[in-house]
Amino acid sequence: MATVTRENIGLLNDKITIKVAGADYLPSFEKALKNYSKQANIPGFRKGMVPTGMIKKMHGQSVFADEVIRTVEKELSNYMNNENLQIFAQPLPLAQNEGPKLDMNNPTEYVFDFEVGLKPSFEVADLSKQTMTRYKVTVTEEMITEEMNRLQLRHGKLSDRDAVTEDENVLNVTFTETDASGNVIEGGIKKDNSFLVKYFAEAYRPNLTGKKKDDVLNIQLNKAFDEKEREWILGDLGLDKHDEAAAAKFFNMTITKVGLVEKAELNEEFFKAVYPKKEIKTEADFRNEIKEEIQGYWDKQTKNHLQHEIYHVLVDHTKIEFPESFLKRWMQTGGEQPKTQEEVEHEFPTFANQLKWTLIVEKLVQENNIEVKNEDIEAFAKQQLFGYMGMSMQEDEQPWIAEYITRMMKDRKFVEDAFHRIQTEKVFDLAESKVNAVEKPVTVEEFTKEAEKHQHHHH
Repeated sequence: MATVTRENIGLLNDKITIKVAGADYLPSFEKALKNYSKQANIPGFRKGMVPTGMIKKMHGQSVFADEVIRTVEKELSNYMNNENLQIFAQPLPLAQNEGPKLDMNNPTEYVFDFEVGLKPSFEVADLSKQTMTRYKVTVTEEMITEEMNRLQLRHGKLSDRDAVTEDENVLNVTFTETDASGNVIEGGIKKDNSFLVKYFAEAYRPNLTGKKKDDVLNIQLNKAFDEKEREWILGDLGLDKHDEAAAAKFFNMTITKVGLVEKAELNEEFFKAVYPKKEIKTEADFRNEIKEEIQGYWDKQTKNHLQHEIYHVLVDHTKIEFPESFLKRWMQTGGEQPKTQEEVEHEFPTFANQLKWTLIVEKLVQENNIEVKNEDIEAFAKQQLFGYMGMSMQEDEQPWIAEYITRMMKDRKFVEDAFHRIQTEKVFDLAESKVNAVEKPVTVEEFTKEAEKHQHHHH
């Protein structure tokens, strides 16, 4: 009879020893040989009539090794199931022994040693002990007006103008990279763009007054634009927005068109164009709609921020011990490509953090019976589709939508991804309900500063 013993060899690290004797594996070895001789195609013999002895000579050793190992694996998995062992990854053959030499002509007792990393028991950090801030961005009249102007311009009519006369003029331009003396650089950047005159730095704008189509100005980016607009222009030119040297580059800017947008009038036709699904009659209702939209956007941002905080409290304040040496060995040998000791040491802290987070999520899911149902995944697929198509959720259900959802539900990768995202969201909703969060009204600038502080803190 096979025997299985287990001993502790380190923190959350056990050795499992399996001994198998002839009686454990010989019957299945004989059976496997018989099956083999039924299937084998060997010249000179009819199929199924190959003598077992011949098969044993030709393939016996490999069939024997397979059967011994299969027997050992079965014993190992039965043992782990019966003992209800919660382990990381899978058992690893112990490093110091190469494993016994298997010889079918000398069937004897074989001993195999495995090493397992056990999952720790732990308590999740108590969120109710943490005081956090739930920011609420105040949407100002000014923000609403600015957005309203933007929408009026977007839905306005563009007409050609002869020359630049005001900050609201639209310029279509072509940027061509030059050196400091204005000579075009061979193979340099060349890119079309279009923006309002008021995007230029205030000190630079007078240079544009009176300029017409086909006029060329040689500009240096950091002189022509202030930081906010410059970052956007650098990005558009394919340059790094934080690179001082890139900001000091020179360009010929050729004006290809001067225009002016006449703002759309504030009437029902315009309201309908912006919000086709809503019945908006007055400017006041229109402003309210914009306000709700802006508020919705910032509520989402502040919620993400709070979840980010919760994540850090859970990871930083939950004490979990790991079988480090086992996990490092598993990282070295368990992946597709073996890793060096240096690579493993370098990657381990990130790996351990991810593992910690996975364990915390697992535990919160178990303790609070968090379930992801099929209809959750279907709703997620629908929401994603509507997001891509820019549709809103209250539109009438067309048959192709149901077909799309049915198709996505058969896509295993999609279902797994969706499952994890929904589960994480439910875990955060639960965590949020346990947190002591004090609501604090803030301006957009205050909140943005706060959020940036955290980004820097974690990178």
